[in-house]
Amino acid sequence: MDTFYNNIGGVYNLQGEHSQALKYYQEALEIQLKTLGSNELSVANNIGLATNHQGEYTQALKYYQQALEIQLKTLGPHHPSVAKTYNNIGGVYENQGEYSKALKYYQRSLEIELKTLGPNHPSVATTYNNIGLIYNNQGDYSQALKYYEQARDIDLKTLGSNHPSVATTYNNIALIHTDQGKYSQALKYYEKIVEIQLKTLGSNHPSVATTYYNIGAAKLNQRSIALRGQTVRNLTRKI
Repeated sequence: MDTFYNNIGGVYNLQGEHSQALKYYQEALEIQLKTLGSNELSVANNIGLATNHQGEYTQALKYYQQALEIQLKTLGPHHPSVAKTYNNIGGVYENQGEYSKALKYYQRSLEIELKTLGPNHPSVATTYNNIGLIYNNQGDYSQALKYYEQARDIDLKTLGSNHPSVATTYNNIALIHTDQGKYSQALKYYEKIVEIQLKTLGSNHPSVATTYYNIGAAKLNQRSIALRGQTVRNLTRKI
């Protein structure tokens, strides 16, 4: 019965109905506590996920830490599930703006994933992306770009060139170039993104509209820089 409630919670979570998901996850948790004991609370991670989505970060951390303690006891410190929970904890700290703590947990996750899943697994790419986001938020663009490019290379190998995850990584790279004022480089990636989105999402999806907006903004910034350069050259001639 706990699996039944857990699965229903999962459906609501995927639909973005986190309050409903939480209700069913908590039902599953109560059953697991009664029937399996405190060392078998597999649903704790799911409750952490739902509360994180709701912005209840203290509660999310509580359940993720509970899940982590159980996993370390039952699975050992080098299991992929432990890596996933480290990633989840890192995500909460990232949402709270505690980037140093987030980075610590993402790096722990990466270390386990590289050992257990190998260097070309999609989960490794996800963690590279997460680490890149932290460096980006800290303003360390060269480090962020390094991790994004590693994520991109794995995604292209394992998922193919038209997968939505590839588009996400391209978007992260494009944003770095935009922040650095490298609009030609950003445009190259935005145009790749829109190609993928049109194939996978269709022309009427909101994400396509966002990418078209980003393309327009990059072109506008390019033009603005070109006009400023022309103005400076004209002034120099007059002087």
